[in-house]
Amino acid sequence: MTLDIAWNSAQEIARAIRAGEISPEEVAEATIARIEKYDPGLNVFSVFDPERIRAQARAISRRLAEGEDVGPLAGVPFAIKDMTAVKGDPQTAGLIALKDSVPDHNAALFDRLIDAGGIYVGKTTVPEAGYAVYGESHLFGATHNPWKPAHTAGGSSTGSAVAVASGLVPIAEGSDGAGSVRAPASLNGIVGFKPSLARIPCTVLPTRYETWAFHGPLTRTVADAALMFQVMAGPSEQDPMSLPDDGTDYLAEIEKDIAGLRIAYSPDLGTGYEIDPEVAEVCRRAVGKFEQLGATVVEATPPWARPEDAFWHSIWVPGFSAERDLIDWDAWEGQIDPELIDLIKEADTVAVSDYGRANLARAQMYETFVEFMRDYDVIVSPSLTHAAHPHGQFAPDHLLGQSVQRQLLGWLLTYPYNMLTVPAISMPAGFTEDGRPIGLQIAGRKLADAEVLRVAANFERVHSPWTDGARPDLAPFES
Repeated sequence: MTLDIAWNSAQEIARAIRAGEISPEEVAEATIARIEKYDPGLNVFSVFDPERIRAQARAISRRLAEGEDVGPLAGVPFAIKDMTAVKGDPQTAGLIALKDSVPDHNAALFDRLIDAGGIYVGKTTVPEAGYAVYGESHLFGATHNPWKPAHTAGGSSTGSAVAVASGLVPIAEGSDGAGSVRAPASLNGIVGFKPSLARIPCTVLPTRYETWAFHGPLTRTVADAALMFQVMAGPSEQDPMSLPDDGTDYLAEIEKDIAGLRIAYSPDLGTGYEIDPEVAEVCRRAVGKFEQLGATVVEATPPWARPEDAFWHSIWVPGFSAERDLIDWDAWEGQIDPELIDLIKEADTVAVSDYGRANLARAQMYETFVEFMRDYDVIVSPSLTHAAHPHGQFAPDHLLGQSVQRQLLGWLLTYPYNMLTVPAISMPAGFTEDGRPIGLQIAGRKLADAEVLRVAANFERVHSPWTDGARPDLAPFES
C-alpha cells in the first residue's frame, strides 16, 4: 500500500517504519509540515517544537538500525492534552492565570507512550479548567472544527480531537470528566474511548481519589484506540486506585464478531433531553448496522430519574470546589469565562447533605444500571443531543439563557458513564445535512472494556467515514 502519513492509522505507520518502507525522520518531517500548514488556522497546538520532534525521530532511527524492538508505536506521532503533565511543558488548564505553570514530572501515560516508541508532537488546547464542551478560552482562543469552519470543536479535549480529525497526528490523548473525550470525538467525527475507572492511571486531578475522571485515546480507528489504550493501561504509583494489568489483549479481542449479542438502544439515555431530529435519525439508522452483524437490538432505557441532578451535586460542583483556591478568581474577572466563575462560586454553596443525597442517587443509578444490563451486553445511544454549534455560543441554541448547569450538561449523553465508572466509546455515526459529524455512544458493564471495543470495531467495519474515504476540507485553514 502507498503510505499517506496524514490519514493512515498508527498501526499502519508503525508497520511501515518497522519494515523500512519509511523512516521515522520522514514521518516527523511530514507531520511538522502539515502542522505548520494547517495549525495556524485550526489552532490545535499550545506547545509545538519541531526540533524536539526531529530529535526523537533520529533517536528511534538509531535504535532501529541497532536491531532494537522500539515498541508497538514505533515512530508514530502523538499529541497530549494541555491538562496532562509533560515535564518542562506548560500545563495551563487553558487559564491565563496559569500560563507559566510548568510541571516537574511526566504523567505515567506519557512515559508509556514514549517507551512504546511514540514521537511526542506537542500539547493541545483546552477550554478553561476543562469545564465545558466548548472549544474556546481566553488563553488559547477558539479551536476550529475541521468539518465546519467557525463551529465548535467541543471539549475539553479540544485540540487533541481536532489534531486527529484533521490528520495532524493519528492518535492523541484526552481526559474525560463528563464526556471530554467522547464529546469532541462526536463533534469531530472520530473515535473517543473512555475506559473503565483506573484502567489508565489518572493524574489529571491532584486529589487522586476522584472516581469520575479518566484518560483515554482519541483516534480515527478502533484498532488504534485499542492499541493506545493497551499501551497506557496498567498500574502506577501515581494513581493509588489504578488497576493491575489483567492480561487482556485488546487488539485480539476486537477481531471477534458480535453475533448473538443483545444491544439496548436508548434514544436519550433517560435524560429527557431534546434530541435534534437529524441526530436522532442518523443514530437510529446507524444502530441498524448491528443487526446486519448478527446482534439483536432492543429499544430500552435504564429506569433512572434525573441523572443530571445526581451528577451536578455529587460530582461536577464538588469536583470544582478544590479549584477555588487555585487562583484569585475575582482578580481575573474578564479574562475567565463568567460561567466558570459562577461554577466555582456555586461549589461553596453546596451543603454536605446535598452532596450526600446526590451520592446516594449516584449509587442507586449504579444499581439500576447493573440490573438493567443483566439483559444486555452493551447499551447504545447518541453521544450528544446536537451536532456542533457556532463559535461564540456556550451551548446549542435551545439551551441558551438557561442555568449554567443546564447549558453545560443539557446536551451531553456522556456524563452518566462517568458516574457509573463503566467503559464508553463514541463512534462516528454520520453527518448532518450540512456536514457536521454526529457520534454514536456504546457503553458496557463494569470492566467490560474489551467487549465495548469489540462492538465498536465491528460497527466500524460496516460504517466508518475514514474507511469510506471521507475527509474534512482543510482549505479554509491553510496558512
